[in-house]
Formats: sequence, structure tokens, C-alpha cells
Amino acid sequence: MTNVLQIAFYVFLTGIFGTVLIGSLTRNLQAVVNGIASLVVAALPTLAEIAIAFRSGADVAFGPALSAWIAVAGFLHMLGMLGWYDTVSWWDHLTHAVSAALVAALVYASLQVPSPLGSQVADPYAALFTVLFTLGAGVVWEFVELAARELGEYIDRPPVLEYYGLRDTVLDMAFNGVGAVGVVALDVRVFVSVTEQIPRIAETAVVWSTVLLFVGALALGVALETIRNAATDT
Repeated sequence: MTNVLQIAFYVFLTGIFGTVLIGSLTRNLQAVVNGIASLVVAALPTLAEIAIAFRSGADVAFGPALSAWIAVAGFLHMLGMLGWYDTVSWWDHLTHAVSAALVAALVYASLQVPSPLGSQVADPYAALFTVLFTLGAGVVWEFVELAARELGEYIDRPPVLEYYGLRDTVLDMAFNGVGAVGVVALDVRVFVSVTEQIPRIAETAVVWSTVLLFVGALALGVALETIRNAATDT
């Protein structure tokens, strides 16, 4: 299974590279920017292992499952950026469900491991928090898409991300919920082996991510209002 996951990671990572190349050849700035971002995110588990080893000397190995899932989500998103979001009606729903399930699986796994203080979140509360956190992350992402559109219109440049309107936002949130509920309903603990290696970091990441979601939503709301006021003034 490990070898299969490693092969899957390299295959989908190569696919992301390919979409960046296509974006470069067709002068598709959206695809290039999103492709580079996808490559960076796919490299995060490896970079985190290096950073932890450098900082604490701990030999942490997250395994290929996390990297493979990130690469799959990134590749699906990149196909969408190359036109599949517009030509395949259900593609956006698929990418949101897969990405939301990834976020949910990481959060859910973090709550399955006792904290350094010895306490552990009860399963019902872990499930509820996982779903709410994932939906909150989805709200922030929708704000990011809207802000990208507003900024693109303000500077008269194509937006890096597409925002398709309120109906699309509602559907995105619904499929974010599908991904999150699927994880907790199936009791997906594939990343528990990851969080068990770094319980303190995992706990801190969940706490601060929750704070950042709240602060980020407020900041993006203020930024949107600022951009719209500036556009109106000009």
C-alpha cells in the first residue's frame, strides 16, 4: 500500500507540473499561479518533516498518504482551472468534496490523539467540531474567491480565482459538508498515525487555525468593503 501511495503521489504531482506547463504555454496566469500554489502545498508534509527534524531533532515521518491526498486534490483543482470547472458541471462539487474531506480528516485525526495534558476530545464533540471547522474553512475560501474577483476587477486584470456567485457558494458549502460528514460518519482515522507523532503541534495547529479562520473571515470582509469603496470612488 505504501508503494502504491508513493506512486500515486508522484503521478499526480507530475500531473500538476503538466498543468503548470500547459498554463505557461497558453499564457493562462490563473493556471500557473494555482499550479505553483498546489505544488507548494503538496510539498508541505516533506517540508514539515525537515523543519521538525531541524528544530527538535525528532525523526518524524508522515507517510505517503497525506502527500498523495494533497496531490490528488491539487490535480483535480488544476484540471478545473484549465477549463473543467466550466465544461463539467459536477467537477467543482467533486473538488470541494475531496478537499473538504482532506481538511476534515486532518482535524478529526488531531482530535483523536490525547493532548500533551492527557485529555482527549470525546468522539461526538470531535465529529461536531470537525464538521464545523471544515465548513468554516469553506466560508473563508469563498471569501478569498470573492476578494480575488473584486481585486481583479479593481486593477483590471484577470482574477487568480473565479467566483461564480451565491448559488455556486451554496453548492460549494453543501459539498464541503458532504466531505466533512463523510469523514466523521466513516470514522476516517488515516492520519492518526501522523498526529500521534506530533500531538503538541497538532493541538496547537487546530487551536490557532480556528482563531485564524475567525480573524481571516473578518479581515477578508473588511478588505472586500475597502476594495469596493475604492472602486466606487474611482
